[in-house]
Amino acid sequence: MLQGEKNCIRGCEQMLFSSLTFLFCFLPATVGVYYLVRRELRNIVLLLASILFYAWGEIRYLPVIFMTIGMSYAGALCIEHFRHKRIWLTFWVLSDLSLLLYFKYTNFFLENLSLLFQREWTLQVVLPLGISFYTFQALSYLVDVYRGQVKAQRNFLKIALYIILFPQLIAGPIVKYHDIAEQIDTRQETIDHVYYGIRRFIIGLARKVLIGNTLGIVVDKVINQPVADLDTWEAWLGAIFYAFQIYNDFGGYADMAIGLCAIFGFRIHENFHFPLLSQSYTEFWHRWHISLGTFVKDYIYIPMGGSHCHWVRHYFNLFAAFFIIGIWHGADMNMMMLGVYNGVLIIIEKITKWSQRTEHKVMRCIHYVYMVPVLCISYLHLRSPDYSYTVSYVLNMFGIHINRSEVIHTWRHYLTHMDVFIFLIALVSACGVFQNIFQKVKNPFWNMILDGVLLLLLIMSVMQLAESTYNPFIYFRF
Repeated sequence: MLQGEKNCIRGCEQMLFSSLTFLFCFLPATVGVYYLVRRELRNIVLLLASILFYAWGEIRYLPVIFMTIGMSYAGALCIEHFRHKRIWLTFWVLSDLSLLLYFKYTNFFLENLSLLFQREWTLQVVLPLGISFYTFQALSYLVDVYRGQVKAQRNFLKIALYIILFPQLIAGPIVKYHDIAEQIDTRQETIDHVYYGIRRFIIGLARKVLIGNTLGIVVDKVINQPVADLDTWEAWLGAIFYAFQIYNDFGGYADMAIGLCAIFGFRIHENFHFPLLSQSYTEFWHRWHISLGTFVKDYIYIPMGGSHCHWVRHYFNLFAAFFIIGIWHGADMNMMMLGVYNGVLIIIEKITKWSQRTEHKVMRCIHYVYMVPVLCISYLHLRSPDYSYTVSYVLNMFGIHINRSEVIHTWRHYLTHMDVFIFLIALVSACGVFQNIFQKVKNPFWNMILDGVLLLLLIMSVMQLAESTYNPFIYFRF
């Protein structure tokens, strides 16, 4: 992780969704004021709360997000009213992207220039909170206006609310403007929305705190070791636990974001659909970080030609789209090679027809077994400190040990009985068992039981937060 990203994460320490400050101060105050004021003032309340939320984490970068809002507002009006719309679109898209490119990739380019020319060029650029997510939302707005899907918004405050809305500001989901434009004006808050939102928020909090953080302790114990000190089973333990950690960490954030939006009357799309049940890597990208995948598909892949072109161009478009997904996560060799890994694997699955889902029992098992190393290797790019560590770690997983030292511990050293229990809960949850229970239970008595379980999970999560050290969301670094 870049030093700037570490600073960024430290800055937002006290206003995470999974922080006591947020749970017992910011959220109750925001909800209380929101529902006490007149309906026509509620967008203002949300906007002010979102500005406070962002400023609490990194006040010095408020001008950056205001610049993005201002450029998006002005750009949409130019695109709608002036001739040569494509030129205006290109200008304003590049203007928005310039901020992202500067803050996210300057350090990377200077480090490589220093290596190339044997001179030291340094400029410690700190990554602003959420810039990868809110920049994409701003681009969505500009393109939607250009395509005629929506009208340019005349009310500056409404565009500001769309871009800076705090539930999904820092780590998504990436909300397209045409999906939420009408809700900004005419949403209806109901008791059912609030009830659903509270339930969903508690589920996400429990996933993050009780599952993600617990598995993360095991992962840190393993992956913080030199690769040469790990045996094959330890390497698999760290990789598999990390797959479930990042799913519950990022998925828990999405649950909380969707729940918070529901409390304020917004309905946003799901960001995950049981990705660990995928039978192919292609299917995985239809289920994992759905908002990022659909953004790249709608605004990059299809405009490039999509699949309606010569097969060579089709595969190039696929590779380019997934390479962009890789480097969107960050500027280092790990993320670049993640993009290559994504693109090459997707193309291979397309050529071999492996991407097609099968109902044949034996083939289905083979597909699931295939997905274990595929996903573990993919996720390792997001966790490893550098690409050489990733390569060495993956080789270790398959019994190829480089500079092997004496293994000090076995995999049993890293696990407690509670770790195993939490992992089994995570495994059952990833299969959709708990969601099916919540969806099928309609009886008021059993709903009360489930609400009691959720209350218990909330209490356990708060107790864990009070006792544990700070643990940021994984996707805050991207």
